[in-house]
Amino acid sequence: MSEGVASLKHEGSQRQVVIAGAVAGLVSRFVIAPLDVIKIRLQLQIHSLSDPPSVRNVHGPVYKGTLGTLRQILRQEGVTGLWKGNIPAELMYLMYGSAQFSAYTYMSHLLDAIPAPYTLPSSASNFISGATAGAAATTATYPLDLLRTRFAAQGTDRVYTSILASVKHIAQHEGPTGFFRGLGAGVSQIVPYMGLFFASYESLKPVMATSPIPLPFGSSDAVAGVIASVLSKTVVYPLDTTRKRLQVQGPMRERYVHRNIPTYTGVVSTIAHIWKNEGRRGLYRGLTVSLLKAAPASAVTMWTYERAMGAMLALEEKHRDD
Repeated sequence: MSEGVASLKHEGSQRQVVIAGAVAGLVSRFVIAPLDVIKIRLQLQIHSLSDPPSVRNVHGPVYKGTLGTLRQILRQEGVTGLWKGNIPAELMYLMYGSAQFSAYTYMSHLLDAIPAPYTLPSSASNFISGATAGAAATTATYPLDLLRTRFAAQGTDRVYTSILASVKHIAQHEGPTGFFRGLGAGVSQIVPYMGLFFASYESLKPVMATSPIPLPFGSSDAVAGVIASVLSKTVVYPLDTTRKRLQVQGPMRERYVHRNIPTYTGVVSTIAHIWKNEGRRGLYRGLTVSLLKAAPASAVTMWTYERAMGAMLALEEKHRDD
């Protein structure tokens, strides 16, 4: 198998795509789990150290920056505090990786089959495929994403004792819709994000492969993934913050580590409320750690996916030759 594979959508069978995507998701989640908890804590914080003491000292901890949040969580909750929500997150990444790459290749093949003169440009095809893949994977795994956020938002006071207990409580007190709080923000975020990410990735990949400058991460695939992810993440970040705020709504809202999370209802009203009461800074809380997370997550995801796919194709070719 040649190492210069042209693009994701032409690699492997559907089964191989699912397996490679699942492996990439699991490995990526393991690497960035602590950064994810830090990001969620910052996103749910409605106050900062610049606020008056009368505001800051009343409702839970006040985090400042990535390192400050890291130290505070370690001091108050121990190392395990950095891995809260990891089990539902691992399940989510397992399903998300498979659904994402599967939907991407499926949609790409459909678009490639469009006859001339209606054939779409490569950039448009990549954008549509990426957006569709992101929307499908987000919707399919959203309940796990919500559970990940709620567990990561717990401080020393345990809101839910286990995943099963959380599922039972949400089903009993919030109904089926409780598992999908903030889905509108999630889909609104992921459609442009994944569209921009895959379009940027496919465009950057051949450029990085021919770069005369030695690349970090040891792979042009990884570098292309990092750049594409950082650009896309910054554009849609306010929707990510909105999604997190909506995910912790419900009867347990005042028991999370931040006990003064306001009541929000919809995507637009949440953005308007944050903008009015916290300013632009409120919409971008945790962006720095999010970008720090995005770089290794995307690099590890794309690098692992490419290597897992390459290994399966090489094994398949070896069996075919035997």
